[in-house]
Amino acid sequence: MKLVLATHNRDKVREIKALLSDTVFDVLILDDFPEISEIEEDGETLRQNAYKKAKTVFDNTGLLSLADDTGLEVDALDGRPGVYSSRFSGENASYEDNVNKLLSMMEEVPDPERNAQFRCVISIVGSDIKKFAEGICPGKIIRDKRGDRGFGYDPVFYVPGYKKTLAEMDLELKNIISHRGIALKKAIQILTQVVKT
Repeated sequence: MKLVLATHNRDKVREIKALLSDTVFDVLILDDFPEISEIEEDGETLRQNAYKKAKTVFDNTGLLSLADDTGLEVDALDGRPGVYSSRFSGENASYEDNVNKLLSMMEEVPDPERNAQFRCVISIVGSDIKKFAEGICPGKIIRDKRGDRGFGYDPVFYVPGYKKTLAEMDLELKNIISHRGIALKKAIQILTQVVKT
């Protein structure tokens, strides 16, 4: 069965494909459908953005579609950047720009108050299918970047239970504990039910 990942983000594709490798799905990506233009993430919530992307891809391909939207929620910033995580420093901001803005805004925040969480919402859309899965990974924002794996805010997102940032973890470990890994495991359970029906 074909499944389209509704993203152009190669970093997300790599993580998601790794988790779907043992499934029955023939995974396609948005790049396989050049006729579908960039989907604007203009929702007010992660759920709205994930659904919009999956629905747009399904409407254009007729194939089962999966999309995610992820946000970093920092307690000291009242949950920001949240839904604006990928464009925290403005449209077309680089990962580096966003991380630098975050660290600058948190410069005066004491270590005990640097709690944060990554939240990932996955939407699955198909014929008569509209399902969601969510995953959360709690952690802290550290003061300096550590690690060269991962992407986005991973170098400053520290997971105390593992004494590493997400950027210091190999993909296998990251996919076990991360917000996207947790949400995708739930999504795989949903997809398994879809295949059975």
